[in-house]
Amino acid sequence: MSLFSKQNKEAFTKPLNLDNPIMVQVLGICSALAVTSQLKPAIVMGLAVTIITAFSNLIISLIRVTIPNRIRIIVQLVVVAALVTIVSQVLKAFAYDVSVQLSVYVGLIITNCILMGRLEAFAMMNKPWPSFLDGLGNGLGYAMILVIVGAVRELLGRGSLLGFQLIPQSVYDAGYMNNGMMTMPAMALILLGCVIWIHRAYFYKEEDK
Repeated sequence: MSLFSKQNKEAFTKPLNLDNPIMVQVLGICSALAVTSQLKPAIVMGLAVTIITAFSNLIISLIRVTIPNRIRIIVQLVVVAALVTIVSQVLKAFAYDVSVQLSVYVGLIITNCILMGRLEAFAMMNKPWPSFLDGLGNGLGYAMILVIVGAVRELLGRGSLLGFQLIPQSVYDAGYMNNGMMTMPAMALILLGCVIWIHRAYFYKEEDK
């Protein structure tokens, strides 16, 4: 099978849109709400989940035939925990401020249902390369939603993106005020609901055509 066969392309592209882990499968919601108050932690969390999902899929697929069925969940958790530990240490070494901001949520990637779902549903039954692409696609699909929600919340709640002020002072002088509600966790849920609604409305409209 070609590295970029139709099946492999679908394994990568479907989670970005048609089978997105958040918008369609409604998985990974808790962390999506917790780390999206600003764009930077949303990007870092998205990248961390993408790396861990892709490589855990790859590793489990490589050793899938040697894993006894009765302990497969334990093996999957050990692989994910090892990758989470590595990513956590890298963040502490090179992006300590973001690591502190993300707090326990990096460690809680171990319990992310997106990872365990892909390991069980895909990596345990497919070859390494398609499994890697599936993990990469699901991670990027998850990260994409985090970035959208994080960008909207930071822009409307703080008037900035990645710490750079985008709304000019003259706008504030004219009476504009940041929407403090955007910094609250409840707004993350509302925004996420809006994103899911827009996606499904558009998708079902296209299906009807």
